[in-house]
This record gives sequence, structure tokens and C-alpha cells, in this order.
Amino acid sequence: MLRAFAPSTAGQRGLQEPPGGRPGRRRTASGPWWKADARSDPWRDPHAPAGLTGPAVYDEPEQQAGPVVVDARGRRRLRLGDVSVRLSVLALLAVLLTGLVSGATGYWLTRTADESPLLAPGTQLNTTDEGIAREPGSVSDIASRVTPAVVSVEVRIGEAGATGSGVVVDGEDGYIVTNNHVISGADGVEGAEIRAVFADGSGSAARIVGRDPASDLAVLKVEKPGLLTAALGRSGAVVVGDPVVAIGSPLGLASTVTSGIVSALERPVRLAGEGSDTNAVISAVQTDAPINPGNSGGALVNAAGEVIGINTAIASLGGGSVGLGFAIPVDTVRTVSEQLISTGRAVHASLGVNARSVTDGTRDGALVVNVEPGSAAAEAGIREQDVVIAVDGEPVGSSEELVVAVDAHEPGETISIELIRDGASTTVDATLDQA
Repeated sequence: MLRAFAPSTAGQRGLQEPPGGRPGRRRTASGPWWKADARSDPWRDPHAPAGLTGPAVYDEPEQQAGPVVVDARGRRRLRLGDVSVRLSVLALLAVLLTGLVSGATGYWLTRTADESPLLAPGTQLNTTDEGIAREPGSVSDIASRVTPAVVSVEVRIGEAGATGSGVVVDGEDGYIVTNNHVISGADGVEGAEIRAVFADGSGSAARIVGRDPASDLAVLKVEKPGLLTAALGRSGAVVVGDPVVAIGSPLGLASTVTSGIVSALERPVRLAGEGSDTNAVISAVQTDAPINPGNSGGALVNAAGEVIGINTAIASLGGGSVGLGFAIPVDTVRTVSEQLISTGRAVHASLGVNARSVTDGTRDGALVVNVEPGSAAAEAGIREQDVVIAVDGEPVGSSEELVVAVDAHEPGETISIELIRDGASTTVDATLDQA
């Protein structure tokens, strides 16, 4: 090994040069990688002698006397290790003494304080002066005046039963108007019972005076003196937007009051009650007051407390109220009720045609699909496939509107009918028959 690595020249220090010669210097004393004292730096001189020095020296922080010391941030701290035993004992005794005094005081107060009695006979709670103004025309005012004149109508046929509503139109003689479809199932049926239940909870058996399937109205009579008679208004005084109140027995809940407005007038509505012989088309008062099954026959009342219609139908997708209810106008109610009370039947005008609604995209009308022989229409020369577009100058846009227009007249009256035949317009006069 010595021969392999010893210097080749006598007096030379260090290892011999590599076979290819010593590489050129890349670092110099003046280069950026060497400091000026690099040659005298013992860590860079491989021939510098090794030696040991003393241990590392560091400054210990000055010890502070006393249990209260100041840390590096200048905050005072309590050093528990320096707290004397005597001081610790005194602090513990102070805490125990404070707890003992507090507990004794609480116990003494609970033993000596008087308890209030559980019961206080003759107690009267605080009351205030009347703060609600029920002005005339408010819903509460209308309800208080009209509800006693509205009754629940209960019909029982064997094991089956139904409920509706009614309005007292003659309290002295006990006449009550309701819908035909409410009571028609009991007419002429042995053992059937009809009962009127009043706002005070009393009830009375009711008899059918007369009924009119063509207007869906009927009149009952009860033997009960002193009934409150409802005030009847006028259909001509009703305008869209008038506030109204519906009173009746929806879902069998007697004396229920709902409110809304008149949302439309002269709305043709076809009525055909299931299980009833009702087959009517009415020019209805439309309202957004909630109306549900059982409201039928009840009152639609204006802000003056006057009945302006008899609730009879709802527009619904699922059987409940969706904000559209229809009432028979009070003028029709008055006319038909008077006829039923007087004669037991109502009289209507008839044109003698069957029609269906049609449109050509620009004009609507009522297409005549059948003409009764010998009827007013046949005498006037109206033919099948004629399209009626107006009656007495008022447009007719559907078969329902045609029925309403004819029913607005009395039998024997002559009306002017405009129709389309073979693409041309023509006008005929028809003298109405009795239905």
C-alpha cells in the first residue's frame, strides 16, 4: 500500500499525483468560493493538528426570588412551587369557610321564608277595555246579523245521509230556500227525512213545498215560529269586486263563515248534480270566497247584509274549494221561490232546440243539433246546423249562453235570433213557449 500511494519524489508531502496528472485549479484564494484566510483556516488544512476544547457555554437566566415572578413579556405569574405551606393552608381554609357560610345562609333562608298558598280563592285576572271595532259592514257584523237566518239541511234516506244549507226567506210562515240537488233524493221516497237545524242548535222537520230542477232551487217549510228572515238584495246592484260573505254548513260544519269578493258576473254554469234530477244552466255570480260541499243552498251576502245569491256549485279539480264558487243570482231566487211557494212549480221559457258550443276560430256560437217539432224554434224557421250567434243583439258564444239568454225571458215573449246559415248571417223572430 505504501508503495502504491507514497510520494514518488523524496521530500514531497501528501499523496502522489493521479496518473493523468493533477487537474487544473478551479478555485483560488481570490475566487468566489474561498475566503482570504482560507490557507490559514484549520478546517481546510488537512495537516492542521487536532485538539479538544472545553464544553459549550450558555448564559442561564437570572433566578427570581419569591412566588410572584415576571415572565419575558413582563406579566406577573404565581409560581406555585415557591408558595409556602402556611400560605397554602390559609387559602384552603378561606375557601372552605366561604362555602360553609354560603350554604348556611341558603339553608336558613329556605327555612324561614314564607311560601305563597297554592290556591288563591276569588282570583280575577286583569281585563282591558274593548279594543276591537266591529264597524257596520265588517265580516263580523254581517255574520252576526245573517247567520241566524241560515240553516243546515240534513237529509236521511234509509242508512244514507247528506247535508246542505238553506236560507229563511219567510220567517213568519217558515219558508226556506235551498238547492234542488240537496233534497231531490228524498222527494217521494217513503221513510225519507228532511230536517232543518238552526243557528241556536234547535231543529225542526221540513217538508218540500216545491222544487225546480231547471234552476236547481227548492223551497222547504218548517213549523217553527219566530224565524229571522234574510234580507234579499238586487242582482243589478252587484258589481265585480264587491266584498261578499258566504254562510252555510260546508263539510257539515254549521254556521261557517268565509269571505271574498265577487270575481265575475253572468258566468254561464251548467249544473247536473250526481244522484239528482237537476239539469240547469245558470247565469252565476262567481266568487273567490271559499265554498265547499255542504255550502250548497247557503247565502252569499253583500256588505249591507243582503243576500245576493244562493251558493250552489264550485269549480274544483279534486272535490274541494280552489277559490271559485258559483251562486244563483238573487233575482232568479226571488222569482222561482215566489212561484214555488204560490203554485209548487216554476215556469220557464223554451226555444225548443238542443245545441252544442262551436267556434270557427274567429267567432263562437251555439250549433243547433236538434229542433223539436212544433216548438218556438220550428215555428221561427230555425233549422239543424244553424249556428246561433246572438239573441236580442247580445252575443251568444256557447250552448250555455243560449240557454241563459232564453231563460231570461218569460213564455210568450218574442225574441230576435241572429244565426249563421250556409255561411251567411240571417235573423229570425221566435215567440217562446213554456217549458
